[in-house]
Amino acid sequence: MKIYINRSPVSGPWGGGNKTVTALADKLEQRGHEVVYELARDLDIIFCFDPRPNSRGEWYQTYVDYKYVFKDTKIIQRVGDLGTHGKPELTELVRETINFSDYAIFPSKWAKEYLGPLSRPHTVIDNAPLKTFFKSRSHSTGVSGKLKIVTHHWSTNPKKGFEYYKFLDKHIVENDNDLAFTYIGRLPDNLRFMKANYHPPTGDNSILADLLSQNHVYLTASEEEAGANHVLEAMASGLPVIYHKNGGSIANYCEDYGIGYDSNDSLIEAVAKVKENFEHYKRNIMGFHRNMEQAIEEYVEIIENV
Repeated sequence: MKIYINRSPVSGPWGGGNKTVTALADKLEQRGHEVVYELARDLDIIFCFDPRPNSRGEWYQTYVDYKYVFKDTKIIQRVGDLGTHGKPELTELVRETINFSDYAIFPSKWAKEYLGPLSRPHTVIDNAPLKTFFKSRSHSTGVSGKLKIVTHHWSTNPKKGFEYYKFLDKHIVENDNDLAFTYIGRLPDNLRFMKANYHPPTGDNSILADLLSQNHVYLTASEEEAGANHVLEAMASGLPVIYHKNGGSIANYCEDYGIGYDSNDSLIEAVAKVKENFEHYKRNIMGFHRNMEQAIEEYVEIIENV
């Protein structure tokens, strides 16, 4: 088949959605399909990762107009950004464009429920991490010395929860020398840590996997994430997750592999509980095995049968 994907893969450090685009395009080509990133005649599938205009100005209305001419072309919308991080107009755009799609794919149960009842065929395919992160998986079942906590982000959106990271950094300085915190990725311009270790973003997944696996526990403060890849990479690396209860998809992904919090006090309580019961949480996380290759196979099955 001839398949148009409306977002091109980007090299270097980037967000989790880019990893999904890259993996899907690679798998489709391996299976003999032609993947293009510009609209052309006689497309079999338009695979929409984002209904907003891309670098060529093509957006969802462009695809509806295309389908008016090429009626046999199917539109599949993979719902990613729901606009929950300060873009309410995007929420309405996604809800509206699904009504023109032949099929919709959601990255989490939470994302599907967030939009409410849907009239078009749809399914949930949970996001999943690359196999690379399992290769560096930490098998340590005990904590000797400081409990090492890590997080990583590409986006600097306030919904990523930087106030919690700043609070933890201050807490370590003032109250708890038995904790160590590492931040990997980009930071807002106005945020500087006092004691936390900082590592700039890396586009090399092997390096990122190694950095994550050097720690005991993963912390995420993100809220209302439609399909959070960062926690999945941590889980694959063998790290129990301390997550915000309002994390959206994060609560779906992590409920069996960590502990939730919703305030500064409950964050510190969660850290203490994981440290005290580390062997229990570590044993649970070692049962996590889902990887991106499995998720991509589910995408391909839908594309080939829609």
